[in-house]
Amino acid sequence: MGTWGTGPFDNDAAADFAAGLDEAEPERRVAMVRDVLVRTFDARGLLTDADEAVAAAALVAAQCPGGAPVDPDDGPQEPMPAFPDSYGSSLAKPSPA
Repeated sequence: MGTWGTGPFDNDAAADFAAGLDEAEPERRVAMVRDVLVRTFDARGLLTDADEAVAAAALVAAQCPGGAPVDPDDGPQEPMPAFPDSYGSSLAKPSPA
């Protein structure tokens, strides 16, 4: 199906990522999000996990003060554990030039 909307989980790759989070044990979910973010921060050239990266960032942003909640119809159905504060501050830092 590809993409069906503009939300962070409105595409096949992000929906598969959300399903994987739902299937994982709660203690593994934070690591799965971290792994996507680390691959994104470390990427050089073509970012192959862009849809997952946007979805992971949306999950972290949802836990920041004033963050928009993730749509329960599209994102993970299982509750996400609290992310370390460093995840949110990492997203707020500009990329080095």
